[in-house]
Amino acid sequence: MKLFKSIIIFLFFAQTFAQGQTLTLLKGKITSQLKELNDINITNIRSDSNTTTDQNGNFSMFVKVGDKLQFSGLQVITKTMEIDENDVAKKLYVVNLEAKVIPLDEVEVKSYPNINAVSLGILQRPAKVYSPAERKLRTAEEFHWYSPLLIPFGGMPFDGLINSISGRTAMLKKELAVEKKEKLLEKIEYMFKEEFFLENLKIPKEYLRGFWYYAVEDPKLVNALNTKNKIMARFIFSDLATKYLEILKN
Repeated sequence: MKLFKSIIIFLFFAQTFAQGQTLTLLKGKITSQLKELNDINITNIRSDSNTTTDQNGNFSMFVKVGDKLQFSGLQVITKTMEIDENDVAKKLYVVNLEAKVIPLDEVEVKSYPNINAVSLGILQRPAKVYSPAERKLRTAEEFHWYSPLLIPFGGMPFDGLINSISGRTAMLKKELAVEKKEKLLEKIEYMFKEEFFLENLKIPKEYLRGFWYYAVEDPKLVNALNTKNKIMARFIFSDLATKYLEILKN
């Protein structure tokens, strides 16, 4: 009986040993947070054989139980795994690899406010920033008289002629004037409170907006608003308010 048990144990270990020495085609797949998983190296340290993954991270290699596989690449952290019986029995051997974090040198962003197109000699003076209405008028172009015979030779842009004849240039000039007045009204609202006009200047609330439109026709007030001279603007407003209230009485 003891002899029979010994034979059984011997056969079991012999079979296990034989399985460990058998070459098995291992089909594997690399997973990682990386999008590109191609060209990752897999090296069998025992047999010194190697292969690489395809674009989906798949690979295959002949291994034995106990073999150590090394996974390496420029974009992943090197990892070594030992193959056991469960690994060779799997339909797909999956290995997760961590992506390498490549530290970047500190980047210092410096501002050079004195370097611009003017200081570099590209422009003689800073470029004018045009408002939407100014851009439209500039595109339409002012009408200047040139002989129509010179149009084909660059005497005058054809669009400029058409715009002038159609009256579009005049319309755009009016649009620009309205835009400038709207900006002046915004400056008034920003620089002064309503109480100044209602309580100090005694402008009726229902006529307040009308008074502002009346006031921005005054060149002196326009200059004071554009230069942000609040004291001068107050004096001019007081004078204009007296005249405006007289107009309301008539």
